[in-house]
Amino acid sequence: MPGRLDGQRVLIFVGEVYEDLELLYPRYRLIEEGARVTLAGLDAPGTLYRGKHGYPVASDARVSDIDPARFDALVVPGGFMPDRLRRDDSVKRITRAMHEAGKPLAHICHGGWIPISAGVVRGYTVTSTPGIRDDLINAGAEWVDREVVVDRHHITSRRPDDLPAFCRAIIAKMAGGRGESG
Repeated sequence: MPGRLDGQRVLIFVGEVYEDLELLYPRYRLIEEGARVTLAGLDAPGTLYRGKHGYPVASDARVSDIDPARFDALVVPGGFMPDRLRRDDSVKRITRAMHEAGKPLAHICHGGWIPISAGVVRGYTVTSTPGIRDDLINAGAEWVDREVVVDRHHITSRRPDDLPAFCRAIIAKMAGGRGESG
């Protein structure tokens, strides 16, 4: 049975101390819908990264080698990972390119740090962990406390408990629907 996302490609950033569920749940949910998911980290393909709770994943690609035009959506998990990745010029370049192309840009929890550093949240309504609420507001976003917020092509959630709504919204947006507004 074909999935709703057959033929689509999704990029997920990965790095040390990612939030395990916020990477793994969307990865497998998107694969289940037929998407081809690529995990990209700062180091060589095959590098093993460990999550906050110890789950290891190997990267499929190096961030600096990624052509964002080859992807249909970007997912940014939280954890401590985004604080390191947001300093990388390639991470910011990819995030800006996906945003400028109007492709789904999904971030959860602390994942919002990357779009903040890429300069792409101004004028969007978003949510996140309360810990980066002020960062998002100071970057020009309107912050609300909801399990999922869809504002144009930005899809945001607060924490692992919100993952079912987060993934439904990503899939709906990629499949051509409006998604959920929380």
